[in-house]
Amino acid sequence: MAWQDELTALATRRGAALVGYAYLLCGDLPRAHDLVQEALVRSWSRPARVLGPQATEGYVRRAVLHAFLDEHRRDRTWAGRRHLAAAPAVAPDPTAQTDDQVVVQQALSGLPPRERACVVLRFYDDLTVPELARRLGISEGTAKRYLSDGLRRLEDTLGPLGSDERLTVDLTEGER
Repeated sequence: MAWQDELTALATRRGAALVGYAYLLCGDLPRAHDLVQEALVRSWSRPARVLGPQATEGYVRRAVLHAFLDEHRRDRTWAGRRHLAAAPAVAPDPTAQTDDQVVVQQALSGLPPRERACVVLRFYDDLTVPELARRLGISEGTAKRYLSDGLRRLEDTLGPLGSDERLTVDLTEGER
């Protein structure tokens, strides 16, 4: 299978899952589509070797994550200058979503980007702490800290979860 065929197969079979992943990171559907598009362009801008379906999706997911973090860095730089050139953004209509979706989306949007990325990678991608640390290129201790801080902030916003539903981070072990 050529890289073009692999890209086409990935986009048709797993495109919705990639957009869902990007949506959890950024909280905005059009932006999620843009992140996936950016990741695909970054991943396939030069002919690449054929990696296989699972490896290819993982490669593109990492590219989505890095595109999200790069975008946040650009936005933070632009934030000091935006008021000089841009009109305020119009918020999307929250009535089109369920109440739970709105609450969770608002809670996730309140997290700093690294904490949000750690929470999404841990609970959406079901990565262990060592895996998410490798994915983000940070130490396991730093990943645990971001994850712990993110979960604490989510619980402050969403309220404590029941003891059987509680999202916990085992700070002694990195395995599931």
